[in-house]
Formats: sequence, C-alpha cells, structure tokens
Amino acid sequence: MTKGRLEAFSDGVVAILITIMVLELRAPHEAGWAALRPLVPKLSSYVLSFVFLGIYWNNHHHLLQAARSINGRVLWANLHLLFWLSLIPFVTSWMGESPFAPTPVAAYGLVLLFAAAAYTILSMLLVAHHGRDSKLARAVGSDGKGKVSLLLYLLALGLAFVEPRLSCALYVVVALVWLVPDRRIERILATDGD
Repeated sequence: MTKGRLEAFSDGVVAILITIMVLELRAPHEAGWAALRPLVPKLSSYVLSFVFLGIYWNNHHHLLQAARSINGRVLWANLHLLFWLSLIPFVTSWMGESPFAPTPVAAYGLVLLFAAAAYTILSMLLVAHHGRDSKLARAVGSDGKGKVSLLLYLLALGLAFVEPRLSCALYVVVALVWLVPDRRIERILATDGD
C-alpha cells in the first residue's frame, strides 16, 4: 500500500488537535498584563503540549519519508499512536486547570508514555515491513532517545504523587531532548540518493 493517505490523515489529526487545544484558552476580561497571571498554568501546559505535538508530527513525517510502503499492521499502529495523541488536549486542559495537582500531572505523563510507546511500536512495525537491512532500519537504529524518553516518563509518573513539579520538569526535559533535531533519517536518505 502507498503511504500518502496515512500521512495526510495523520497531518490532519495533528492539526485538529492543536486547534482544539488553542480553543481551550480563554482571553481574560481585563486588559492589563496582570490579567494574564492566572492563565500562566494553562498557557504553560498548552505550550508544552504544542511542542510535543510538533515533535510527534516532525518525527512521524521523517519516519514516513524513509518508508517506501505500508501495510495493515502499520495502519493500525498509526491509529494507535493517533489515539494517544488525541488525548493530549484533554490532559493538557486538566493539568492547566489544576496546576501541579498529582493526578492530572500523572495523567498527562501516562498519555505521553503511551504515545511514546505507540510511536515505538509504529517504528518497529515499519522496520519489520521493510526489513532489518533496509534504509529505514538503518535510519531508526537503536532509538536511544526513544528508550530514554520512556524511562523518563516512567520516572515522572512515579514522582507525580510525590513532587508533581519534578514530573513536569521531566516532561520539559524530554521535550528539550527531542527539540534537538534527529538527522539520522535525513542522513541515511541523503547518502543513499533518495
């Protein structure tokens, strides 16, 4: 199967999720800068979630650039990823409404953990579909950043009920790790002439 529809559908879902999140933000009734102070937790959770959705969109794009084709298993794995990403607006809103409350912070981390696991599954299925010696397999490599991210999410989940601020700090660390562009796929495709 070709991958065009999967890419277009995924792009559309991410765009809708970002739109849903921004619609949750309400402008204050007052006109001064001080009126924004109570909105800082909501704005902060929105910015963090926007960054995470951007990271997933960017990496998903790169992953599929290296793929030649897809199969039914990849379609379901992609839907699995989109399911967890679709929960980001909900946990973003909950965490923003109750800043540093343990349960919303843990729920946010749980969604991020399962989204990361779903992305890992999608990557593994694409590699399996293309073969262990494929350009895609070489580009994905051992996925050290992905493994570290999963561990940090697990640590953040445990910390959420002890010190939620540390959990939020770990979420920011994961985002910062992924903001550094991962050029493996671009390098592999460039060296192989694609």
